[in-house]
Amino acid sequence: MTDRYASFVQSGAGRALVKRLGLPDPPRLRRHAPGDPLVPGPVLLGSSTGGRLAEPVGKVLTAAGVELIEPASATDATARFAALVYDASGITDSTGLRQLYDFFHPQARALLPSGRVIVLGTPPSECGSPREATAQRALEGLTRSIGKEFGRGVTAQLVHVTKDGDAGTPVSLESTLRFLLSGRSAYVSGQVIRVGAGTATAPADWDRPLDGQVVLVTGAARGIGAALARVLARDGASVVALDIPAAGDELAAVANEIGGSAVQLDLTAPDAPTRLAEHLASRHGRVDVVVHNAGITRDKTLGRMDADRWDSVIDVNLSSQERINDVLLERDLIPAGGRIVSVSSIAGIAGNRGQTNYATSKAGVIGLVDSLSPVLRERGISLNAVAPGFIETRLTARIPLMIREAGRRMNSMAQGGLPVDVAETIGWLSWPASGAVSGNVVRVCGQSLLGA
Repeated sequence: MTDRYASFVQSGAGRALVKRLGLPDPPRLRRHAPGDPLVPGPVLLGSSTGGRLAEPVGKVLTAAGVELIEPASATDATARFAALVYDASGITDSTGLRQLYDFFHPQARALLPSGRVIVLGTPPSECGSPREATAQRALEGLTRSIGKEFGRGVTAQLVHVTKDGDAGTPVSLESTLRFLLSGRSAYVSGQVIRVGAGTATAPADWDRPLDGQVVLVTGAARGIGAALARVLARDGASVVALDIPAAGDELAAVANEIGGSAVQLDLTAPDAPTRLAEHLASRHGRVDVVVHNAGITRDKTLGRMDADRWDSVIDVNLSSQERINDVLLERDLIPAGGRIVSVSSIAGIAGNRGQTNYATSKAGVIGLVDSLSPVLRERGISLNAVAPGFIETRLTARIPLMIREAGRRMNSMAQGGLPVDVAETIGWLSWPASGAVSGNVVRVCGQSLLGA
């Protein structure tokens, strides 16, 4: 689906009109293409007094070929940076927050278009005193405000690094830094991401971080699912693409395109989890990554909704994920180091009129991550979710014009996301190198105002 307004804004006449009338100004976002450098320019790396993360982060970025600049060397007022990275883990009380101002204030206009801001800190729950926890919690307000202020496609994130993950910090952090700095995170902003002590294995080739991995994608025939299959295959995975028999032709086309395999299966069938487990066991012997993408909508206001609409949405969007997880885990088909990624929605965070069934199911997916990820961590398996906002698909193309335009513009990017934006985020969570990232719900919404 084409965003004609965003296309018009990129023209000379459009730019003049937007500036004159103060209309939304969707920037052209930097998205990933194979062979792209990690960042298109130098990165300014700063640290609070006593910060524990700047040194390992510097080692990771230097090894990745990034040109690092320290604040003391950033004396050229005309210098421009691809990213600003700041270690705030040393801030232990509210007076120390002044260090954030001292770092970011001089550089507020120094970022290139689609630049990146990353602040690193300690989870407040792990802080040694109430004052430290207060100061670390304040970092969320900083990053979310920067994401709304800097404009021009700039994204801003807060990365919490747990203290028990310090021993493996360079390996544990690298995948997250690479994702957030690159064009893969174009439509992700204002997020808080937790990196812990899980198993993280760096790939031999960061251009193919899923080499040798078997990945199951449900709902793979079209839309976000098809984009997912393509991105994961591009990153080296052997993709098992699953969808309902009615979508068999489209599913086969996707599987053939990426050199994967197709499985036609209705996930609501009583024997579906068993049949799927037997297929994976016989063909591959395991599944390294399970992506629960299959989902449906059956919209009506609650007072007018029949029971079938309620039941079918809950069953497909939530209960089927639980049943599949149970069987795959019971049969040990997801090995240690495996990853599970579920697709939630911004509706599961903010709610949505006419979608009580859908919002309930997607909030349940978030509950699944909260409740099951600590259990799976003991088995060396990570579990995360993504929550897409307004994504340009055939479904959103059916939304009435004014509501559709509101969905597109009510975010920091002033535009809808693309299926590939969701796929890139799931791809990052699927990498073996992201095994220390677990229990997260990452919104892919351009920092939407809804549910903020």
